[in-house]
Amino acid sequence: MSTSVHPAHPSDPGTEPLATGAPHPLDNPAWASLTGAHARFAERHGRAARYPGDMSPFAAVEDQADPAAWADLAALLGPGGTALVTGSPVVPEDWQILDGGEAVQLVGTDLAVAHDPHAVRLGSGDVPEVMDLIDRTKPGPFMPRTIEFGTYLGLRENGRLIAMAGERMRPAGGTEISAVCTDPDHRGRGLASRLIRAVGAVIADRGELPFLHAAGNNANAIRLYESMGFTLRRRPLFLLVRAPGDASA
Repeated sequence: MSTSVHPAHPSDPGTEPLATGAPHPLDNPAWASLTGAHARFAERHGRAARYPGDMSPFAAVEDQADPAAWADLAALLGPGGTALVTGSPVVPEDWQILDGGEAVQLVGTDLAVAHDPHAVRLGSGDVPEVMDLIDRTKPGPFMPRTIEFGTYLGLRENGRLIAMAGERMRPAGGTEISAVCTDPDHRGRGLASRLIRAVGAVIADRGELPFLHAAGNNANAIRLYESMGFTLRRRPLFLLVRAPGDASA
């Protein structure tokens, strides 16, 4: 049995920022997560925060256009330190952009969520097998402690992990579905869709709205997500940046 997810009120993540001018949590989701549901993981300095290096490369500043907040992030990372930032970052001139580009942010306003009886909860004991699947499928950054973000579900065949998906950032009112990947030998069977709906059901059970990100040029993935009931909200940047200074100094 499946149910659809719908925003409950105007402040839900599927809507635009409120008329008061307050920033919406999904406009700067890493900061909203690090100062909210994931505050227990956060390493903080002033108006900047980051996840531990063995959990995630994401870092964030409270105001992405404020040079003083970027200075706090530089102090947190150390000279030449790197981080992945997302949203609409106004990167200072003395920082270096190493990689990245435009993505799409989609919210599951009409996603039909459904628990999957064949999906298994993945934990710390599954990390070696998870990392092997991640290495073969390249869904995005995944570290040994990423699994601590929340619920990760997998599908096994003959005991072997062949597909997985889970939770990443958790800004107020929503949770990001991430690490969606399927073994190349098992694609075309709808396994990713099943897991997205199953993780979405876990999120919906908490009264939150599922959302996700995809590379802006990944037309196939975007088409799949939209067919499942996700709608485009905005086109954020995902940038790998390096703080000013010499890391070897």
